[in-house]
Amino acid sequence: MGKTHPKTVVFITGAFVHHSCWDEWKAYFENKGYRTIAPPWPHKNASAEVLRNSHPNKDIASNRLAVLTDHYDNIIRQLPEKPILIGHSIGGLIVQLLLQRGLGFSGVAIHSVPPQGIITFKLSFLKAGLGPLGFFTSVRQSFLMSFNQWKYAFTNGMDCDAQKEAYYQFAIPESKLIVRDTITHAARINFENPHAPLLLTSGSDDNTIPASLNYKNYQKYKHSNSITNYKEFKSRNHFVLGQPTWKEDADYILDWLNKLP
Repeated sequence: MGKTHPKTVVFITGAFVHHSCWDEWKAYFENKGYRTIAPPWPHKNASAEVLRNSHPNKDIASNRLAVLTDHYDNIIRQLPEKPILIGHSIGGLIVQLLLQRGLGFSGVAIHSVPPQGIITFKLSFLKAGLGPLGFFTSVRQSFLMSFNQWKYAFTNGMDCDAQKEAYYQFAIPESKLIVRDTITHAARINFENPHAPLLLTSGSDDNTIPASLNYKNYQKYKHSNSITNYKEFKSRNHFVLGQPTWKEDADYILDWLNKLP
């Protein structure tokens, strides 16, 4: 007899954006019969406007990847079943870290920040990441993308009005330490170990996390008896969750979930 598939989905938000970026995704999955949650990161349980106006925010600036992973770990352990985990960007990395702990029935990492040791020297990746790393600035202060940085790192290829709307709806301050932690042991994955089914997706137009980086991430997984799949979507930037094509991505993910044994 096969496994009983869970009906709980935990959406894990990435850096720089408000957790309401999942609202349409939550409604989509709830219409398919799932229960969904998209918990905010610590110190981010307010509207995007309020959080932007709080910048520089020392509490947000104090967030660290290990603590954030434990934050989601604690939420998941209180659920009545082992859930499906779906994360974007650093949220995708956290999905990988939580699957390593055995906490998800399955996981989807959308344009995931790669685990420790997977790097690229592609110019767009370096350009998009330079500001958030905050070199030569105080880590006690949060980082907030300028609109010009947002246009390059998240919404490249979209018309200016759509870029502005996305910025004011979702852009929030971030911890520079969170970004730096992604190259440390806090982001380490043992790729040899067995894991729950994992789908990694990428976008051909993503400046922040190039598709080639997601493919390297996928190729690292070595356990032959574990399901690991990869899909690159054309014309997706790092704002993939809010692009007009988001439902096509959600359809693909749901179809992948439904085909799991």
